[in-house]
Amino acid sequence: MTDSTRQADVIVVGAGPAGSSTAYWLAQAGLRVLLLEKATFPRDKICGDGLTPRAVRALISMGVDINDPGFSRNKGLRIYGGGVKIELPWPELASFPDFGLVRTRMDLDQLLAEHAGKAGAELLQGCNVTGPILDERTDRIIGVTAKYQGEEVEFHAPLVVAADGNSTRLSLAMGLRRREDRPMGVAVRRYYQSPRHTDEYMEAWLELWDGQRLLPGYGWVFPVADGTCNVGLGLLNTSKSFQNVDYRGMLKLWTANMPEEWQFDDEHATGQARGAALPMGFNRQPHYTRGMLLVGDAGGMINPFNGEGIDYALESGRLAADIMVQALSRRTPAQRERTLYEYPRILKDEHGGYFTLARVFVQAIGDPRVMKFLTTHGLPHPTLMRFTLKLLANLTDPKGGDAMDRLINAMQKVAPAA
Repeated sequence: MTDSTRQADVIVVGAGPAGSSTAYWLAQAGLRVLLLEKATFPRDKICGDGLTPRAVRALISMGVDINDPGFSRNKGLRIYGGGVKIELPWPELASFPDFGLVRTRMDLDQLLAEHAGKAGAELLQGCNVTGPILDERTDRIIGVTAKYQGEEVEFHAPLVVAADGNSTRLSLAMGLRRREDRPMGVAVRRYYQSPRHTDEYMEAWLELWDGQRLLPGYGWVFPVADGTCNVGLGLLNTSKSFQNVDYRGMLKLWTANMPEEWQFDDEHATGQARGAALPMGFNRQPHYTRGMLLVGDAGGMINPFNGEGIDYALESGRLAADIMVQALSRRTPAQRERTLYEYPRILKDEHGGYFTLARVFVQAIGDPRVMKFLTTHGLPHPTLMRFTLKLLANLTDPKGGDAMDRLINAMQKVAPAA
């Protein structure tokens, strides 16, 4: 490995959707980018694998071929709860496509990392970043140390992006702690060979019972193009019973009550149930400090309303890249810093109010009585549910939308930024 391959304009640590998006947009702008991934593709990630129209829009803008047969396309969301089943097509909007996609993270992450590579980013797999390199004089990050091909190596760049997911060791090494006042979720999922893989809707089940208790969260069934369904459940820590739940046991109990012909049983499972933590509502801040930007899960960018993080991972990557391109073209360190501090400000402007609304909502549904009231009284009203879908999936037209769009946009503006 020559010295030139260890020097870049930007180092991106982690090649999930956030890191690959960042690297893609930086490379598109002509910057020299190192994308460092500790695993070797293909590698798995615990996720529902669902891509709402918000995430689809981001993929389209990156030039990803969404007609590839590895993507399963869906029309909307089918919701079960309170004894009611309702089908909600994705809304017709100018700003977003009217369909969602499903693709396993085993496939999707590799596809996006290679897409960044084709754009000019240098992808190094099996490269485990061990810590930041700091400038002794300014305490800024100027690179990272890593284990690569059996050696301890150093990579240098004036800017570093932490895209290393929920555990984000790089952020911790830079002194950024998780905010305890933000919701956390847990997701557990399993794949089953099932005739339901051709379903045209993604499914959400709003009533998760743990024996006698109604828990805050939802179950899902998402059809995958490979003949399986991703079946899982997500729970929030706003419930008092959060610590004591056996998630895998609960998933087993839940799937056991499904119709037999769906084949959500051990015999048709293609692997074990696996779980992961979901960092929500900007639970790690600041999103820029001393030469380092946080994108995706590393910055807690999962939507507390629905547990979705891929769309915000892709969007934050693009925004971070735009800002870094501008910053690196500035002539003085002070001008560069001023530009880089725009990143957290714009993130808060765009999503801060929305994440605050979501936080209030998840605190409320932590009370089983509130959850029961919502499922019993909300679900039978299609207009209210269409509004809820737009709110929960963050799908509105910013200008010229309908009355629902205007109300949701107004609520976000009034709410204090997260």
